[in-house]
Amino acid sequence: MKVSIIIPTLNEAAIIEKTLIRAQQHNPQEIIICDGGSRDDTLAIAGKYPVRIITVPPCRALQMNAAAYEARGDILLFLHADSFVESTSYKKMVSVMQSSDFVGGAFSLGIESDKWPLMIISSLATWRSKYLHLTYGDQAIFVRTGIFKRINGFSPLPICEDLDFFRKLRREGNTVILDEKSITSARRWMGEGVVFTTFRNIAIALLFLLGFPPKFLNQWYLAIR
Repeated sequence: MKVSIIIPTLNEAAIIEKTLIRAQQHNPQEIIICDGGSRDDTLAIAGKYPVRIITVPPCRALQMNAAAYEARGDILLFLHADSFVESTSYKKMVSVMQSSDFVGGAFSLGIESDKWPLMIISSLATWRSKYLHLTYGDQAIFVRTGIFKRINGFSPLPICEDLDFFRKLRREGNTVILDEKSITSARRWMGEGVVFTTFRNIAIALLFLLGFPPKFLNQWYLAIR
């Protein structure tokens, strides 16, 4: 089964090389960088690797859509620039998608830190996605390419496009949250504070589900790099 790994970027020079090295180890069909107009060395660094680069206006949803519609894989794996999946996790995803009728899914969340508050947060995030069906992009969402196109990809939202997309995906058929993890950087929690970041994220998700305008909610979510 062919997999296209799609990585949206915007000024990710500090971390993109490490992410690409890890992604290459899976030997996917392709890796596509969808950049939103980086002003640092993100594209220069990415250009040193065998990846396809697409440049579109900055909006993560639109960036991922642009890459997805050019992808050649059977499965689309959307990977944040500060996240990675280990080899066993990647192989489990491929195996599950080959042997089942799941339309897509995501991984459990792991945070790249040994701090116990973040370990608790990652466990609660996994519980949330498995039992409340609220799945975030840092869990590395994957989907069959045909299904992605049928539901018109990500809605053009400035924030919570991942929650919205997974709700649409679940309406198309069975989804899976793997026990294997997607590991994401702790930079946002370290940059903004664990307590503030956690409660801010919860508040944004709840308000989004209650119908508050994403444009308003996006003002609470600053870029931390």
